[in-house]
Amino acid sequence: MKFQTVPTGLAALAVAAGTAILMQPHIQAANDKNTTQDEKLKIQIGHQIVPAINLNLSGKDPDTVYLGTYIVNSSGCNDCHTNPSYVGNPFAGDPIIINAAQYMGGGRAFGPGVVSRNITPDAAGLPAGMSYAEFSQAMRNGVDIDHIHPLLQTMPWPRFRYLTDREMNAVYTYLSTIPCLEGDPGVSTAPTHRCAP
Repeated sequence: MKFQTVPTGLAALAVAAGTAILMQPHIQAANDKNTTQDEKLKIQIGHQIVPAINLNLSGKDPDTVYLGTYIVNSSGCNDCHTNPSYVGNPFAGDPIIINAAQYMGGGRAFGPGVVSRNITPDAAGLPAGMSYAEFSQAMRNGVDIDHIHPLLQTMPWPRFRYLTDREMNAVYTYLSTIPCLEGDPGVSTAPTHRCAP
């Protein structure tokens, strides 16, 4: 069997062309500018990526909830607000299984005095015990409603401020459907029994 070699210059050109293609900005499909179609796809994906938890959909629009789960579960909220984030270690090859028992219960330490909040709904069904207006202020402007810090220290609010009103409402609605977890490691004055009516 005889092998032919590719001239070095041609091989380098092929590698450069391949790299240039990979480095191009995301190429949009024909329907990527169809916001209705894009949202439908996000809702379908959101329905598929809900962690193994029971959602309370009573009185909620399912499309809004599943758009919210798409945003929450694809943007890494779990990485900070669930401690530990996964069952096992997916970075070592374990299956990707979100830690449902601690889902969004907070407790991840980022340094002295900076601990992620429990953002599960309280007994009144309010995510992190916040009204929608408070939640939106925290997400868009980094406002710490407990006044522990002048601004939220590790929350990526500079990025989340660009969520549309529909997306912000979807995130809030989704978080209102997840199971409540007691305690709030991020706030020393948190009520002991936040899940009890």
